[in-house]
Amino acid sequence: MRKVSPIADVVMHPVRLRIIQQLGDGRRVTTSDLRNALPDVAQATLYRHVAALVDAEIIAVVDERRIRGAVERTFALGERMAHVDHDELRQMGDRELQQSFLTFLAHLGEDFDRASAGSGFREFLGFGQVRLHVGVDDLARIQAGLGELLAPYLAPPDESDATTDRRTVMLSTVLMPDPADQPTGR
Repeated sequence: MRKVSPIADVVMHPVRLRIIQQLGDGRRVTTSDLRNALPDVAQATLYRHVAALVDAEIIAVVDERRIRGAVERTFALGERMAHVDHDELRQMGDRELQQSFLTFLAHLGEDFDRASAGSGFREFLGFGQVRLHVGVDDLARIQAGLGELLAPYLAPPDESDATTDRRTVMLSTVLMPDPADQPTGR
């Protein structure tokens, strides 16, 4: 029986995060699509990271077809998706957790750099921080509510609708306890 790697061990690599990002919104992409979307990643490196994601069931092969003697694979997010759950977070050591978070921030910074080079960047940019006063059950309700609120915006706009003014934006979230609000021994 194959040992399943913790998701964090697999996805917390900048190239793998970028591959997963290409599969967001339920998209299906081929290896050719990935090469075009990630031109700065060497082909052999890209294939190695795709194979690691497939092996860990983060992404899945959903179609294969022969093209000029080669097999072209189409990928989608797999069963495990790309989410580190609370059990896996608890199993991480402090250094591993910090490295995972810094990798996430570095990826976010790379996205910011690429996006800021484009036109209309500032019209779709926003960031901030807000304090919420919650319990664990509250977080589940907030996640469910956000899922419901965001659902109409997850599908890409219909390409036949030339009047659409929609652009794709990335919503990145971080939840962490306020360092100034340390729990007391209740």
